Amino acid sequence: MEVIKEISVMQKIAEELRREGFIIGFVPTMGYLHEGHLALVKMAKDKADKVVVSVFVNPLQFGPKEDYEIYPRDLERDLNLLKPLGVDYLFSPSVEEMYPRGFQTFVEVTELTKGLCGAFRPGHFRGVTTVVLKLFNIVKPHFAVFGQKDYQQFKVIERMVRDLDLDIQILAHPTVRDHDGLALSSRNSYLSEEERRSAISIYQALKYAERLVFGGERDPHRLGALIKEYIEKFPHNRVQYIEIVDPETLEPVEKIEKDVLIALAVFVGKTRLIDNRLIRLVDEYIAMEARDEEKIPQS
Repeated sequence: MEVIKEISVMQKIAEELRREGFIIGFVPTMGYLHEGHLALVKMAKDKADKVVVSVFVNPLQFGPKEDYEIYPRDLERDLNLLKPLGVDYLFSPSVEEMYPRGFQTFVEVTELTKGLCGAFRPGHFRGVTTVVLKLFNIVKPHFAVFGQKDYQQFKVIERMVRDLDLDIQILAHPTVRDHDGLALSSRNSYLSEEERRSAISIYQALKYAERLVFGGERDPHRLGALIKEYIEKFPHNRVQYIEIVDPETLEPVEKIEKDVLIALAVFVGKTRLIDNRLIRLVDEYIAMEARDEEKIPQS
């Protein structure tokens, strides 16, 4: 695995790989890798001839009171995790390399970023789309892999690629969870042992919500209130938002009549965690039909 720190060097390598006909897969990360990141890398490895992983803690996507300064960083640890997976290149530029003096150009997706995390983290997604477009121009991948835990981010990147006619395929990998259901996140390292136990309630609440929907609950406001009540029964938990939205537009729904996304953000102590669950009503109908068939006497 070759470690690249200069933009010009990474671009030259990418150009040569493309010229030789290699398919480039790309996994952008902020480092401090966990099994969720590694699952994205494995997916890229399965589909590409050459895999590039970036490690860059992007200051543009952090607000002034957020955790940019203390965000976990350990490049040597990341290297050791990536080497056994057969990653070809690790691109790890400095902030000065990515945003030289005088930098003043930004990329913004307007509508998809208004709700959910965008409503509470102004400027966050502008920072995400700006850095991702820069990384795409540097790495020149044929496809890039993103995790569905950051569902809004995935849809925003997908929209940017579509709107700007970028010749890149955006692939989604399902949320990777720990043995107890907690979605893997680099920020989980902030949690105390007691907070970690409370954080499990987030996934439990999402499963509870799915059961309620499959049981006939169609009022998103009542559903959101029940989820909030469940989560906040646990110590250290404070719900920032719970939204039941259309999976494509990310706009809130007034009635659950088709597939919906339940998305939430919860503070566990001082740590902000996000998660989501896509509720497919077609799954409910299939299950109902199966139950009905079981009740029909067989001749």
